[in-house]
Amino acid sequence: MDAIVMAGGFGQRLGMGEKPCVELLGKPLITYVIDTLRAAKHIDKVFVAVSPVTPKTEIMLRERYNGKVGVIRTFGGNYVGDMVYAVETSGAKGPVMITMSDLPLLSPELIDSVIETYEEHEEPALSVYVPINVCKKAGVRPDTVFNKKGKLIVPIGVNILDSNNINEEQEDFNLILDNPKLAINVNNVEDLRRCKELLEQESPENFL
Repeated sequence: MDAIVMAGGFGQRLGMGEKPCVELLGKPLITYVIDTLRAAKHIDKVFVAVSPVTPKTEIMLRERYNGKVGVIRTFGGNYVGDMVYAVETSGAKGPVMITMSDLPLLSPELIDSVIETYEEHEEPALSVYVPINVCKKAGVRPDTVFNKKGKLIVPIGVNILDSNNINEEQEDFNLILDNPKLAINVNNVEDLRRCKELLEQESPENFL
């Protein structure tokens, strides 16, 4: 399965320039996600979707990965439109994983577990969530909350879609994981600080 990392947003709330390039323990934020995907046994190729507002991100990726990670220039301004364009441009066939660039606490084991769960279900798509109480435990106030059969859940920014029908709405399996670390994506300085603390305390393979 191929993976696409969405990195077209500037990250105004963080206020530190292009968010994918913001350093976390000496590494650009997006490289945590890319390196995790490249280490996952079920991921083949990794692509990054950049936009006109993330030119430094594109330069950094080309220099750092030297062609080992595909870079796709999207038009920006429309997340869904950019995602569809990136999938079509990547040449991905069948299921493709879509992730955000601000999830430094993901692990290869988690990525593989999500893919294995996807393969066990019939739905063409899968979305990963955490219960809202997990966000509260992690001290995170989510931007988006869904009510699924009376249970409040929060998307973490990891999805699998069928690339063959990327322009269509797809029925998805809701994978709900009770893991506070998955609730933390980097939207502000406090999120960055908390990720730094967690990364210093534990090695990435323990985040599953």
